[in-house]
Formats: sequence, structure tokens, C-alpha cells
Amino acid sequence: MREFTLEDLKQFDGREGRPAYVAYDGGVYDVSDSGMWFDGDHEGLHAAGQDLTGAHDDAPHDVHIIDFPKVGTLI
Repeated sequence: MREFTLEDLKQFDGREGRPAYVAYDGGVYDVSDSGMWFDGDHEGLHAAGQDLTGAHDDAPHDVHIIDFPKVGTLI
């Protein structure tokens, strides 16, 4: 499994055909195929290519991010 720094993760922002990855609780997940992450944007509230651990505390839903394919870990 690949290791990502925050700087690495920024490259996976879901724009211009790039994959959309987000980090949560030390894991990195591929949300590219989710209709909730169009062009790396989630409901106008969050962007791919970031660590969403802290932001998830305010989310109106459970930890669905871990249902997506895990592609690595955040170091």
C-alpha cells in the first residue's frame, strides 16, 4: 500500500481527469467513482486531495469514506 504525504495527496484532487483521493484517520481513499465527488468536489463543502479527518466531525452522516477503496496511508 502506498504512503502519501499531505503534499502528495494534493496531486489527487479529481480535476482534469486526475483521481480523487481523500485522507481520513490515517487512511487514503479513492472517491473518484462516487457521484458525490464530481470533479473532486463534495457538495461544495470539501475538495479531494485533502485530509478530511477534522472536517468529518461536522459531517451530517456516518463515516462513509471508509466504504471506498483504500489506496494508501497518510504519513
